[in-house]
Amino acid sequence: MDPHLDPKQTARLIASLKEQIALMPAKLSQAAKYIIDNPGAFALDPVRDTARKAKVSANSFVRLGDRMGYNSFEALRRPFRDALVTSSETDLGEDWLTRMAEAGPTAALQARAARTELNVVSRSLRQMGAERTGAIVETLLGAKRCYVTASRASYALAYYFHYIARMALPEIDLVPRHIGTTLDDLIELGPEDCLIAITFAPYSATTIKALQQARRLGAQIVLISDSEVIAPGVEPDHVLTVTADSLHPFGAYAGAMAVMDCLLTHLIEAGGAEARQRIEAYETLRQDSGAYWSAPKLPQIRS
Repeated sequence: MDPHLDPKQTARLIASLKEQIALMPAKLSQAAKYIIDNPGAFALDPVRDTARKAKVSANSFVRLGDRMGYNSFEALRRPFRDALVTSSETDLGEDWLTRMAEAGPTAALQARAARTELNVVSRSLRQMGAERTGAIVETLLGAKRCYVTASRASYALAYYFHYIARMALPEIDLVPRHIGTTLDDLIELGPEDCLIAITFAPYSATTIKALQQARRLGAQIVLISDSEVIAPGVEPDHVLTVTADSLHPFGAYAGAMAVMDCLLTHLIEAGGAEARQRIEAYETLRQDSGAYWSAPKLPQIRS
């Protein structure tokens, strides 16, 4: 390591950006937020790519650097790049968990929780497999209409999956909708359709009934669960088995989220240009309708 390099410089710079961001003009504030949220990308990307991702001009980063005491974009970026280059390899493994576990009761519990989450994600992704994923993607893309269902806490997973998947699968429905019941919303389910169901022990009676109805109607079934065998009459065509172990009394959803994110990546990739156009259309609509919060522009004070 360069003896003149301060490994804490990046952390101090980010802390300084957080302290000053509320006082910055709108564009500089936007540039600062991008650095805070994406230090790794900021360290590696050229200035034009950084500006494009942050949705500001390259000059905004130059001005931000000047405000923070750096005479160029490269000077502002150098601490972040140096931090990537000089980071110890052990920090990229799990030694940090071992060190944390030795730092007191709260840190020890945090280390156990973090290690459990990492294991849950790793095991779930390993069980997913490329061949199984490819078959599921083919099933979803070939279906006339797809439905995704869950209940109670798992409904949040179904909502998220539907929110993203509709970019690649415009004919996908989230059920139950509004204040309706799941079985009512699946009344038109047929052999050309597909049902994606998400449930974990203790299994939801509503979701089990939906799976049984889908089997009776001949629809293709994709089950995301902690087991391949969850109830009589539930015979899925595809199963993504995820680990849901946790240190608290409820199931952990980190593994399910990781598996679903991978599946969404495959779906959007398979959706090609049409999926990208839908994403752009949704983004434009949200921007035009004021869906995203935007900080008011602060008045310029002349010195």
